[in-house]
Amino acid sequence: MRFDHVTDVIGDTPLVRIDAAVHGLNNIDLYAKMELFNPFGSVKDRAAWNMVRHRLPGAADRGETVVELSSGNTAKALAVIAGMHGLPFRSVTNRMRIPEVKDLLLLLGAQIDELPGRSECLDPSDADDPLTRMYHTVSADGAGYLHTDQYFNDLNIEAHLRGTGPEIIADLDGRAPDYFIACVGTAGSSTGVARALRAHDPAVTVVGLVAEKSDFVPGIRNLDEVHEVGLFDPDVYDTIEAVSSDDAIDGLLTLVRRCGTLAGPTGGGAYQGAVRYLRRIDAGLTERRTAVFIVCDRVESYLSYLRERRPALFRQQARANTVRSLTAEDVAAARTVGVADARTWIDKEHPLIVDLRSPFAYRAQHIDRSINIVDEQFGEMLHGGLPFSTRQPVLLVCPVGEKSARYAALLARMGHPDARSLAGGVIAWRDAGAELVRD
Repeated sequence: MRFDHVTDVIGDTPLVRIDAAVHGLNNIDLYAKMELFNPFGSVKDRAAWNMVRHRLPGAADRGETVVELSSGNTAKALAVIAGMHGLPFRSVTNRMRIPEVKDLLLLLGAQIDELPGRSECLDPSDADDPLTRMYHTVSADGAGYLHTDQYFNDLNIEAHLRGTGPEIIADLDGRAPDYFIACVGTAGSSTGVARALRAHDPAVTVVGLVAEKSDFVPGIRNLDEVHEVGLFDPDVYDTIEAVSSDDAIDGLLTLVRRCGTLAGPTGGGAYQGAVRYLRRIDAGLTERRTAVFIVCDRVESYLSYLRERRPALFRQQARANTVRSLTAEDVAAARTVGVADARTWIDKEHPLIVDLRSPFAYRAQHIDRSINIVDEQFGEMLHGGLPFSTRQPVLLVCPVGEKSARYAALLARMGHPDARSLAGGVIAWRDAGAELVRD
């Protein structure tokens, strides 16, 4: 095959059957749509190209900058495309959680703006959120930005409605699969493929996979977050189920080690969620069925994610004193304190207030006399033991009180007698009218 442009290689990815000896299903043929074979490495290549291609003519002459609210594969694809067309690219996010992706974006020449957003997703109606303010800035006419707007752009869905979905049908000899299992991120691929499949066969069952609450699986939103995504429509899915980071890694290892598929955690979560769902119905089937899931991207960008969660895979010892080692009982027993009681406690006992948010969020607004130690850095400190005296009471603060509760539980297990988490986090403090200061 010969192509004139690398973007001509986007799409037409293979559909590969997963051996029944691997998944153990008796009556269902399971196929993986191998989106990791797109030229920039992920399913997001389709959406990125479809959202930007019609706006590229004249963009360099107009001095425009391609910009997207993304910290992952969409940003990576757009950075490559922008560079090919002589345009700068800016990635705007409230957190870069995968260091390999950040390094790759910098290698591609991207500018990265990390802003103190309150959520992993965007809520354009929240006028006080810096991420939202940036969104409105880059979306304004004449502002000099080519904003692809993946969370609200129907061209994201269209890339899969006209591409990925019909390809699956063609590779199944003109039939739609009986089951389509999809991870939900921006909801573009799951929605577009589901619409294409159901247009061919309305009986297709669509299963949406989200991340468990307070867990992190790259490329998958949790159930609270997906409702903040403009493209998300719950009616697309017959059922929505949660997968954990452990599920994603288990699935990744199966695909990597037994299927020769170098899938990332999103693909691993899709495989594991698919097999778990299909096993519940497999025994009751009297006719053969087909099911499809998407391998979204490649494993190489997630080695640090895997090393942190499964050090034994790299022949390393599990680290001591980590929040991942906590049991549900540990977390339930964590000491929390509401805003009113916290204010009284601060005035009386003068606890050390540790704000676990990003430096950007901290500088924007924080509790007076608090110190800023980003949660990952705080976790690193705790590996070596308690970083402060047990005689010093500690109040931990995060956006909504979830991460701080886990760290309070960890400190308690490590022997600290008075470590508490601010219930509801900075959001509850602000909503109660308590004072916040700025740097």
